[in-house]
Amino acid sequence: MKQNMEEIIRTRLQESAAIKLALVDDDILIHKVTKLSDEIINCIAKGGKLAVCGNGGSATDAIHFSGEVVGRFQRERRPWPVISLNADISILTGIANDYGYEDVYARQVQAYLREGDILIGISTSGNSENVLRAVQMARKMGVRTAALLGKDGGRIGGTVDIPVIVPNNVTARVQEVHITLIHILCELLEERLCGDDGDRSKV
Repeated sequence: MKQNMEEIIRTRLQESAAIKLALVDDDILIHKVTKLSDEIINCIAKGGKLAVCGNGGSATDAIHFSGEVVGRFQRERRPWPVISLNADISILTGIANDYGYEDVYARQVQAYLREGDILIGISTSGNSENVLRAVQMARKMGVRTAALLGKDGGRIGGTVDIPVIVPNNVTARVQEVHITLIHILCELLEERLCGDDGDRSKV
């Protein structure tokens, strides 16, 4: 039994590492992450804000991302505005009860975001209905949209301005890449907005 458990551990570590190494040569993904970082940097530099949302493990990733940006990642700096749309239980349950769970994010997008802001959805399937509706609402409002996705990107991948797709069907492996990409985005933001000449974002 112990040997079997150790084999599982080694196998999962190898699988996770192999997926990430394969993405090093994925020019499309690298380009999309670069473009997303540029859009976020421009948004923050102009005084805009981000909103992030997801379900389950992706909801936790959304909270993780917002915590790194509002708090800090690696550099001392001013906080930058990110709203995690899945963090407020009273709002989530209230909207779900009155309108349906499919609209828990779209209604918040309508409340919080304005043209010049960015919505980032996270969905390993690419088909989460509440994330899709949030994206659709954002696009109607002139809000830029992006998503961290898995598999083939699903319906969300064909709807957002910037789809970042991890082409794998195993949810756990996709989530492991998503959190790595989130850390990379945080590093890129701090590198560009907190250069040698100081924080270039608006107060």
